[in-house]
Amino acid sequence: MAEVLEDGDIYFLYRPRVEEEHVDSLEEVQRLLVVMHPWRGRHLRLLVVGRKRLPGIDQHDRFWAFVDEVVDRPEQLHKALQARAYRTNTRGGREQPPARPVAEGAYVIARHDDHTHLAYELELPLRLGAPQHELSIEPEASYIITVKNPQAPSPPRVGLRGDQKVKLPAQLQGKFHGRRFAPLDPPNFLDHAGTELVLVGAAHDASEELRIDLDAEVERAARSTIFGDLRIGRRDRPVEPLFAGEWA
Repeated sequence: MAEVLEDGDIYFLYRPRVEEEHVDSLEEVQRLLVVMHPWRGRHLRLLVVGRKRLPGIDQHDRFWAFVDEVVDRPEQLHKALQARAYRTNTRGGREQPPARPVAEGAYVIARHDDHTHLAYELELPLRLGAPQHELSIEPEASYIITVKNPQAPSPPRVGLRGDQKVKLPAQLQGKFHGRRFAPLDPPNFLDHAGTELVLVGAAHDASEELRIDLDAEVERAARSTIFGDLRIGRRDRPVEPLFAGEWA
């Protein structure tokens, strides 16, 4: 049986490409974002997942991700999730729409043998649609999750560079023991912006694989929604697509 190291609310959002007012497919998505709000902890983390979707489970995809922001209050995430204005030399002013919610539920980070897992079960939408399928968001899933050593080199054109790279406290840096990767143990690696991660698709039935009651976790998560927990406005992010499992 796996040991739960952390649990909390998890929210999935996507940011449309610049000037894409309505999204109809993955091609019109700029980024997949994940917000993790631990139940026992004061930080909220905003993660960016590479490839604009979660790793495929059956293919055991291996995707890179990183912690973009760590905040103490939901209001501090507003800037990262709101619309962004751009000015270009050729097209003048342009705007990228705000991030839009696509799923929410509960997550656990668990120690399993010599590695760690990120597992979740969705509360919303009740029935998955095109957005969830294209973003590879499953009703329930488990991923092996590891942390990249920021002092180890990265392949060309992969990973964060320069000031974007995290400088971890000595206690956490020591967890690598000179290796390139380490388990996400403890989970407070995620409390440092710039932390780089690797997610590997592991199992559809996370509850069975890890022997963790994710249904009970979702019942706890049901007290919160992305609109109430993160204090984000409904005017720019309508409720109906989240409940119906549709693009917005």
